[in-house]
Amino acid sequence: MSLAAPPQDPHAPRFRVRPPANWMNDPNGPFHWRGRYHLFYQHNPDAPVHADVHWGHASSSDLAHWEHHPIALTPTPGGPDEAGCWSGCVVDDGGVPTAVYTGVDRDHSGLGTICLARAADPDDPALTDWTPLPTPVVTGPPEGLDVVMFRDPFVFRHGGRRRALVGAGHGDGTPSVLLYDCDDLTDWRFTGVLLDGRDPAAAAVFGDRATGWECPQLFATRGGEWVLVVSLWDGDPRTTGYLTGRLDADLRFSARAGGRLDHGRDFYAPAVLQEPNRVLMWGWSWEAREQGEVGWAGVLTAPRVVDVHPDGALRVTPAPELHRLHADEPFVTAPGRTALPAAYDLTVSARGRTTVGLLRSASGAVLTVRLDPGEGTVTLDRGDWPRAKAGAPVVVHVPPDEELTVRVLVDGSLYELIVGDRAMVTERVYHRPDDIRELTVPSGAAVTGWELVPPTHG
Repeated sequence: MSLAAPPQDPHAPRFRVRPPANWMNDPNGPFHWRGRYHLFYQHNPDAPVHADVHWGHASSSDLAHWEHHPIALTPTPGGPDEAGCWSGCVVDDGGVPTAVYTGVDRDHSGLGTICLARAADPDDPALTDWTPLPTPVVTGPPEGLDVVMFRDPFVFRHGGRRRALVGAGHGDGTPSVLLYDCDDLTDWRFTGVLLDGRDPAAAAVFGDRATGWECPQLFATRGGEWVLVVSLWDGDPRTTGYLTGRLDADLRFSARAGGRLDHGRDFYAPAVLQEPNRVLMWGWSWEAREQGEVGWAGVLTAPRVVDVHPDGALRVTPAPELHRLHADEPFVTAPGRTALPAAYDLTVSARGRTTVGLLRSASGAVLTVRLDPGEGTVTLDRGDWPRAKAGAPVVVHVPPDEELTVRVLVDGSLYELIVGDRAMVTERVYHRPDDIRELTVPSGAAVTGWELVPPTHG
């Protein structure tokens, strides 16, 4: 089954991962197995609302063409996940793909358990069937820490052993990431708090904006730097942040830099896949309109390759495989005024202050991206396309330079900007029937744009 958008909704992305209908939220368990990439995600198969959470499933051989599979994880009546199969990861456990996820039973009080489900047939490249274990491997948070939020396990390797993080929040409002030893996936041992909101580096970067850290992800870069990513929770999804630093042999994380992970307002709960030579990241982009009004809600971003600059800032670029979605020829290669397709990949570079238009309303207002290399800023101004919350322009700061480049990925209502290779902006913009998709690029800038088309397989 393809991921094509329903024709009745022009806002639906056609090339990013989302279910054919109903609800999607967090990406879960990016996993590479027998030549295919697998993405799982939080999914309500019966309604476009956040309830009755299952694990949806799609896979791809090339990160461009995605296929749907049957639901991977379904709540078990009377089981530890009766009230939902919530976020987690997928790991290779001795040759058996294994989902490690948050289970919530019908009597829960906001605290999850850690559950396992194993691929029924590891030789199946599609991994269509999964068998949950009947009992959790962790029944709740460790005693004595006054934990009031406990969820989202993430398994990684360090020092030749398998470890795990769990997102947490404490009764006094302090967020944290808990650390476990789980070399045997069926036998977890709590080993301490990796980091909490009182850490000076974390407090300087994240402030006091969260009472819990959700969806922790920890990965090593090619240069040996470690990156901790958390989603900042305060009773409602808010934003995401990262810290870069060192992970010592005794599993002490020492941060040296950090910042906001995505500067847009429609990005949350990212998940990473650590490959031998790179790290891929996907995030969830929610609807910035009335939920469920068209029978679907939620989409995953394009895959992004993440690394670290020498100064400790995050390095980010779209996955190179996305070029497989490009049409045979670019639709624009020079400044001027050009009609825009509904889905495209655009690169603009400028050496002086430059304003690029992407969308024009019937009244003449324009959605713009302003580049200022000297100041090191990029501003997304969508003033005539207001939001229910926080409608001010988005301003991103990067080190000033002689030239500034912005990559703009648009797929229906999903707008993704990569500023240089240092910052990300994810926003949802819903076109009105009389809006005109029009690119305006002033002289002096360099521009190349490709329409996105369904990939072909030879």
